[in-house]
Amino acid sequence: MLSENLLRDDAPLTNDEWNLVDQIVVKVARGRLVDRKFISIFGPLGAGLQSVHQDIFAGVDAGEVELMGEEEIHPVHPEARSFLPIPLIYKDFVIHWRDIETSRRFGIPLDISAVAGAANFVAQAEDNFILNGNERLCIEGLMNAKWRNTVPLLNWDDMGQAFQNVVDATRKLIDEGFYGPYAMVVSPNMFSKMQRVYDNTGVLEINQVRELIAGGVFQTPVLSENAAVLVSMGPENFDIAIAQDMITAYLGPKDMSHPFRVLESLALRIKRPEAICTLEPPEKPKSKKS
Repeated sequence: MLSENLLRDDAPLTNDEWNLVDQIVVKVARGRLVDRKFISIFGPLGAGLQSVHQDIFAGVDAGEVELMGEEEIHPVHPEARSFLPIPLIYKDFVIHWRDIETSRRFGIPLDISAVAGAANFVAQAEDNFILNGNERLCIEGLMNAKWRNTVPLLNWDDMGQAFQNVVDATRKLIDEGFYGPYAMVVSPNMFSKMQRVYDNTGVLEINQVRELIAGGVFQTPVLSENAAVLVSMGPENFDIAIAQDMITAYLGPKDMSHPFRVLESLALRIKRPEAICTLEPPEKPKSKKS
């Protein structure tokens, strides 16, 4: 049924060319996607799924140690359940009919570089969706999740302030009962500010940061210039529910050319938003009116 919806059998591509298209999409996705490097995956659940449940857990106090196991304890259980829409993320590309004709006539490989470009845009859109959410669809991301933790952003232009900010953020998460491994995502601007020798140690500041962030320090252009977020990793805190993983569909001929679409459908399930800590610029004091 999925193959019928994707119209792959109607496309003017051979099986070998389709295999190459799929390989390119997977290669680009693995190389470009940041969110899947530290967030657990739930699924795939099926291309037709349009919503998925999201639980907020209660009973997350400490486990008991008891000889007979008769001490009453609060079980981990869903305290609240809501349903998230699963939107489509996609980008189209076109293969011209003359390129196909040239490939067939002269026996040269079909140039499908446009596939890589489309897959790259889809990967970037996914990272943006997972980190920043989508205001129009009223869907939260890691950066704007309600009830997340925050710490003031320090001036990373000053030596040691990036490391100190990470210490502050991990301490905040520990105080809330969320332990490592931690992962951190920053903008390219913030990432570049950690590429300097820390104090007189002869060690780059980012290496000092990585001592605290065992889950990885990642950069992505989808974050604003001075944005950073730390998370306590684990599917008990959040995961990505995938209905349809990234794949290519044929849209049918148009104006003698052949449009295709790289698409996927997924949603971020934030189960314990307190496992997230964003670094945010302190609010500027309001000026007094004279």
